[in-house]
Amino acid sequence: MSKILIRGAKVLGGEPQDVLIDGDTIAEMGTGLSADGAEVVEADGKVLLPGLVDLHTHLREPGREDSETVLTGTRAAASGGYTAVFAMANTFPVADTAGVVEQVWRLGQQHGYCDVQPIGAVTVGLEGKKLAELGAMHESAAGVTVFSDDGKCVHDAVIMRRALEYVKAFGGVVAQHAQEPRLTEGAEMNEGVVSAELGLGGWPAVAEESIIARDVLLADHVGSRVHICHLSTAGSVEIIRWAKSRGIDVTAEVTPHHLLLTDELVRTYNPVYKVNPPLRTERDVLTLREALADGTIDIVATDHAPHPHEDKDCEWAAAAMGMVGLETALSVVQETMVDTGLLDWAGVADRMSFTPARIGQATGHGRPVSAGEPANLTLVDTAYRGLVDPAGFASRSRNTPYEGRELPGRVTHTWLRGKATLVDGKLT
Repeated sequence: MSKILIRGAKVLGGEPQDVLIDGDTIAEMGTGLSADGAEVVEADGKVLLPGLVDLHTHLREPGREDSETVLTGTRAAASGGYTAVFAMANTFPVADTAGVVEQVWRLGQQHGYCDVQPIGAVTVGLEGKKLAELGAMHESAAGVTVFSDDGKCVHDAVIMRRALEYVKAFGGVVAQHAQEPRLTEGAEMNEGVVSAELGLGGWPAVAEESIIARDVLLADHVGSRVHICHLSTAGSVEIIRWAKSRGIDVTAEVTPHHLLLTDELVRTYNPVYKVNPPLRTERDVLTLREALADGTIDIVATDHAPHPHEDKDCEWAAAAMGMVGLETALSVVQETMVDTGLLDWAGVADRMSFTPARIGQATGHGRPVSAGEPANLTLVDTAYRGLVDPAGFASRSRNTPYEGRELPGRVTHTWLRGKATLVDGKLT
């Protein structure tokens, strides 16, 4: 079993100390630890965090390997400091059976850059008509606990109620893509001043907010857990805040791009800014940041949505929705939350590791950085600033909205159960 001594790391942004990894476990922490028999990593004051956990990743395999594979997606995850990701079900075939979720889970085990936990579909074929094999997926080798039709909304209230009732039996959670389909027919961007000026179909905030309001009430009625994917509006924040004040068991996520980018960027007609839910207004962005800081929004999730260049390098109306995000998420969070004083690094660890691991029941992840815990860790050079160059991405896709933009922070090392998956910014 190998030993690694991380010397002089700021654990969760605190005072520098040494961290000794022995095999797959953190063996000791302190100052002046012996390096005998250990490989030494000079942290030089870099911030050491628990390995990040993403509750919302699209790995595309099986079926859309031209966009991403489990291998390329997990390499991108390791590059971004992630040691576990939850893979959404909108693959081809859809991950609505035990067989498909086990396939994805085994591919993750085979490649080893991070743990992959499949998310099962709520309904057969994501069609919203009939519940998928929720129990069989949970009882499979993959042990699915999170279910979502993400990419589509479970719009039928009866189906949503039944799903919440079903997963309650084994402590699962339904993750809702909140989008009332009738209110977003023909929508291409946020409904507001910019959409009116550009003449593009508007995507109203109420299309998101109405579904969230319905689903927190359903969760309350059933006594089950509901998780809201990629929350994007100020109104949605108020609904979540109200629901939590009532003791309703709801959690919510925000994406990095909704913490930074606004609908003003759509004036360029660059399809890289086309995403679901759409980029919102500056007011929404600032409200989302405050809600993440005060805990109304529980976590940051990337909604990493890779696409081949031909699906994005086209006219706005024909372009696919989505952005890659695994390799830039931590930098965007540093820019919007840490460097603005809204969160410290302990808060980042909570929103990007501890809490997503708890929501998704990711065993061994989101654990404290302390002796005896699994050595799932990431080391971040927070003083770094540099331009985003997608040519260097590990992801198979390049549809990032940050190309050429200067962002802070750089993940230099990632360890998965003590094994280095990223060293000095290079994948092993």
